[in-house]
Amino acid sequence: MAHSLSTLRKLAASGEKLTMLSCYDASFAAVCDAAGVEMLLVGDSLGMVVQGHDSTLPVSIDDMVYHTRCVARGAKQPMIVGDLSFGSYQVSREQAFTSAARLMAAGAHIVKLEGGEPMVETVRFLVERGIPVMGHIGLTPQSVHQLGGYKVQGRTDDGAERLRREARLLEEAGAAAVVLECVPATLGAEITKERQLLTIGIGGGPGCSGQILILHDMLDVYPGKKAKFVKNFMEGSASIHDAIARFVKEVKAGTFPGPEHCF
Repeated sequence: MAHSLSTLRKLAASGEKLTMLSCYDASFAAVCDAAGVEMLLVGDSLGMVVQGHDSTLPVSIDDMVYHTRCVARGAKQPMIVGDLSFGSYQVSREQAFTSAARLMAAGAHIVKLEGGEPMVETVRFLVERGIPVMGHIGLTPQSVHQLGGYKVQGRTDDGAERLRREARLLEEAGAAAVVLECVPATLGAEITKERQLLTIGIGGGPGCSGQILILHDMLDVYPGKKAKFVKNFMEGSASIHDAIARFVKEVKAGTFPGPEHCF
């Protein structure tokens, strides 16, 4: 049976950690599926690891629709998360719905958008119209210039309180899950304990409901600088399938992320 929000909530409620990897094509989708990954994010990170840009900002909604279709053809079990690209949802709630509907028609089961408080009404608008939403707070790559670079978020008392508030507001608006990127591990655990929505950490600590990495990072394919939260799972693995299966096993066992991957 294919994974849904319902099955993922049951797994999380039972104490099992969830796994998610970015994915951009049918072949890798099939490998991730066979290795037991529960969620595949068709992420705008493709702008960097596939298209060769230095940020996610040049990625279009047309790009996202195309890659979502590719992943949907290769994945049978995982829940597919479609990323709303920069500029495809911030203008208006109606624009967000149009973009989200295109991703859903292409095969996504849920859409992801970046931003906290400013996006709350957009999330509510989408959910009320039948589109499940995953939020994304902490370090939000589409806002990297506004944030002043790729920096850990929520280290101050005020910053931590803002992220707690944003998680609460997103949940109240109907978001089913939220990605917590580059936040202190203690804060990731606290938000997970306080909220009912699923929390997916990327540099968010082991206390989150689940973990995500960029596929090209954890396979050591992307030539760029690796973030602290990245582990090279290809090292010591016999194949790509084995590397992805190790990621799944270590997340489930609670051994990844380790202290060396946390803030």
